[in-house]
Amino acid sequence: MGTPDITHHGIPGRFVTEVDGHVANLDYEMADGRMHITHTRVPEAIGGRGIAGKLVEAAFHHARTEGWKVRPLCAYAEAWAGRHPEYADVLD
Repeated sequence: MGTPDITHHGIPGRFVTEVDGHVANLDYEMADGRMHITHTRVPEAIGGRGIAGKLVEAAFHHARTEGWKVRPLCAYAEAWAGRHPEYADVLD
C-alpha cells in the first residue's frame, strides 16, 4: 500500500482517509492555539498498515505549518509523539 490520501476538515477538526472502502480518522479540538488530538480511529479491517501513524503525522505537520502546539490526548497519538522526536517542537 502506498501513502493514503489524507483530507483535512477544519470543521469539525478531523483528518480522514479511506482505504479499501473503510474510513479512518483522527479527531481534534482547538483551544487557545493548541490542537488537542482526542481520538484516532482505524477500522480493524484496515488495521496494521500504519494508517493511524500517517493520520497523526498529517495532524502534527498541519499544526507545525499553522504555528500551533499539539496536545496529544489520545493514547495512540501520545505514543506516536514519543517515537517521533522530530516533532517535539510542536508538543505542548
